[in-house]
Amino acid sequence: MKSVQIGDRVIDQDSLRLTPRLCEPAPDFEVQTTLGPRKLSDYRGKWLVLFSHPADFTPICTSEIVAFAKAYEKFKALNCELLALSLDSLYSHLAWIKNIREKFGVEVPFPIASDVSMWVACVYGMMQPGASADCTVRACFLIDPEGRLRSMLYYPIGVGRSVAELLRIVAALQVVDRHEVCTPEGWQPGDPVVLAAPRTAEEAAQREHEGAELVDWYYCRKTL
Repeated sequence: MKSVQIGDRVIDQDSLRLTPRLCEPAPDFEVQTTLGPRKLSDYRGKWLVLFSHPADFTPICTSEIVAFAKAYEKFKALNCELLALSLDSLYSHLAWIKNIREKFGVEVPFPIASDVSMWVACVYGMMQPGASADCTVRACFLIDPEGRLRSMLYYPIGVGRSVAELLRIVAALQVVDRHEVCTPEGWQPGDPVVLAAPRTAEEAAQREHEGAELVDWYYCRKTL
């Protein structure tokens, strides 16, 4: 088994080829950020959006950080924190958020982590050799209050993310967990949800007595 040195750690190469898997514990991390050290356990009991960006002082990344900053209170209302990350140094991050404050009039209220060792980028699959050999892609990981990975999104380097969509996914996951239902295509908070498809004939027959709108035995809408 071949191994590779990343910072002060040695890990096997096969593990670097693995992408974190949904509903399993998110890989642990400890990083230095613009707001001090952060580790995964700091977010226990909260939702976390961990997202990587290719580089500081670039137009798309700046537009994303500004959008996340403006939406920060909406994430907080969902008991969700934000943590940005790139391979840039902490000093670059500090200069960048100062520039954003001066040029865009926006204060960045969440931490931006420096991952110069590439440890977090590698174990989270943020490095995609086919896209770039020297920076992370635009990856997003939604981690629940128990530390489980619940959603992963990867965007091309040249395409900016939708912060509104990330807010929607956090809200949808919380509704799914709280009410044991599913959310249909394009669901927004307040919209009807759908019930999971029945797995037995008995469950299918019982659907008409569950207080939901029965479109058919497999498709039932419900307003929470």
